[in-house]
Amino acid sequence: MAQSHPFVRLAQETIRRYIQEGRVISSPEEVTPEMGERAGVFVSLHKRGQLRGCIGTIEPVEENVAQEIIRNAIAAATRDPRFPPVGPEELDDLDISVDVLTTPEPVAGMEDLDPKRYGVIVESGWRRGLLLPDLEGVDTVEYQVEICRQKAGIGPHEPVQLYRFEVIRYK
Repeated sequence: MAQSHPFVRLAQETIRRYIQEGRVISSPEEVTPEMGERAGVFVSLHKRGQLRGCIGTIEPVEENVAQEIIRNAIAAATRDPRFPPVGPEELDDLDISVDVLTTPEPVAGMEDLDPKRYGVIVESGWRRGLLLPDLEGVDTVEYQVEICRQKAGIGPHEPVQLYRFEVIRYK
């Protein structure tokens, strides 16, 4: 079995300790240079190929990426409103990925998007929907934007501002 990336191991350990012991682990004493940076981070959980939780931050809210991973791993496992909290019996069945986001940039229109390369944020007033890039079944910009509109409660004909970002995905 291939050794997973330190980001993924941190997310796994965070979820395991929180679910089994009810405690939040501390940030690693020695962080890699990339763990010490600041960035938005999403933690995604899959169980038998199906989404089981996904929570993240578009822009950093914590001191560094390591703390961002800890925060979002717990949230993905326990506070994704689409799913019940992960139970201890599920821990060995989870596949975890960590996406580190680049800073979102505004784009002029859908021609500047690519669902395989870019994640998208659709914004109208205070409502905002986000979709990560390179997701199974999301093959067109139109579908990517439609999902974001639905997530944010933005109607199909309401004007929106579009943003794109890239991710480095760790599995």
